[in-house]
Amino acid sequence: MAIGATIHTCEVQLADVDRGVYEELSLRIARHPSETDAFMVTRLLAYCLEYEEGIAFGAGGISSTEEPAVLVRDLTGAVTHWIEVGAPDWQRLHHGMKLAGRASVYTHRDPERLLPNWDGKGIHRAEQLRIRSFAPAFIEAAVSELARRNTVTVSVTEGQLYLELNGTALDTEIGESSIS
Repeated sequence: MAIGATIHTCEVQLADVDRGVYEELSLRIARHPSETDAFMVTRLLAYCLEYEEGIAFGAGGISSTEEPAVLVRDLTGAVTHWIEVGAPDWQRLHHGMKLAGRASVYTHRDPERLLPNWDGKGIHRAEQLRIRSFAPAFIEAAVSELARRNTVTVSVTEGQLYLELNGTALDTEIGESSIS
């Protein structure tokens, strides 16, 4: 019998000053058995940093081949923003850009090691692909504070991310990269 997903709950206070987004969110995140804690934390941060009407975690999370980790749909159900986490393959990014017209990647890995995997591969409108990253030490510290039930405060101002996770305060610069 396969082991099922682990459910994490997060009560999130979101204050994204850069975008003018202020929300209280109550999230249930299913962590697939093959998903690392670092991937899940990055997925949570991607959700918060891209929060808008219609955002949702993709069906199946890491195990889904049909949807990204996070996506935004309009009122008709059409995907308007394809949001990948980690180190997706270039075909997924190509598909997401064509389908949604807007795609982003959030990674807890060194983007300089990922970019050569995507450069020159024919990704639709690759120059518009948004790539954001977090310092590995920041993600590791967040993972060490992760529990099944979490109280989270996410604040963003001038490209700096301030995270309070279960009473522990962390911060990092949000890295921005692009495909040349």
